[in-house]
Amino acid sequence: MHGSHYVRSLLDGAYGGDGTDTVTVLDKLTYAGNRDNLPASHERLTFVRGDICDLPLLLDLLPGHDAVVHFAAESHVDRSLESAAEFVRTNVLGTQTVLEAALRTGVQRLVHVSTDEVYGTIDEGSWTEDFPLLPNSPYAASKASSDLVARSYWRTHGLDLSITRCSNNYGPYQHPEKLIPRFVTNLLEGHPVPVYGDGRNVREWLHVDDHCRAIHLVLPPAGRARRTTSASGNELTNLDLTERILDLCGADRSMIRYVEDRKGHDLRYSLSDAKIREELGYTPRTSFEDGLRRTVDWYRDNPQWWKAGKEK
Repeated sequence: MHGSHYVRSLLDGAYGGDGTDTVTVLDKLTYAGNRDNLPASHERLTFVRGDICDLPLLLDLLPGHDAVVHFAAESHVDRSLESAAEFVRTNVLGTQTVLEAALRTGVQRLVHVSTDEVYGTIDEGSWTEDFPLLPNSPYAASKASSDLVARSYWRTHGLDLSITRCSNNYGPYQHPEKLIPRFVTNLLEGHPVPVYGDGRNVREWLHVDDHCRAIHLVLPPAGRARRTTSASGNELTNLDLTERILDLCGADRSMIRYVEDRKGHDLRYSLSDAKIREELGYTPRTSFEDGLRRTVDWYRDNPQWWKAGKEK
């Protein structure tokens, strides 16, 4: 979701610029990928279907590019519990391959997009960039590993890079396996929504617009390894979030189905974004109420998009 959103924003001039920058997108188009998330044709866009683990392909693609923004990842925690090897392959080996190709081809800048889940769980307060990495799921462990590989390429080879860690994203074009689109699309189809455990797990929700703006703020060369966290302050229990979605979809509480909790389910995530606010002037602009309403409206208006995703 956020990768295609960032590309569309670049092409639309949302971040300024003179309109001459070209963008190359490399996407394996796994079950969660969708070519229709990008313009069918654009004079400044080149789309390549391929695997980030394919070093010869990357060495062929990257020459002439000033920067790489590395979004590609396996990202669904539940899937990682059953298929951890694919997460290690894509998220760890794939990241190392991207870093190696960037180094060999002289890419000036690389942004590695990571997650708050690398920190584990936190009972109170909020994580800063300096908290230790204590991942609990195979997905989180693969992302923490990729963060450390990225850091090693800065420390050993001097590759100019940033590592960004964000809270839970939401917005249009998000695959219906994720919590918000899954619940919305279930309700639009008249199906119940599954809530893990007692629903008291807390997540912080960041609209994709705000996340992508934060990524673009860290894109210019820094001359050092920069770590930033992008947050919103919108902390909700999963049950609170579910009830808001029910209200927006005109459904009652009888549509909730409590199910067995996820293995190793982290209780709470919370990020401090003080650093990126102070250093780069970042401020989230999308209120959760407005962002969630617009997200529900988008799924209601685009059934042909999400129904195809659910069928994969």
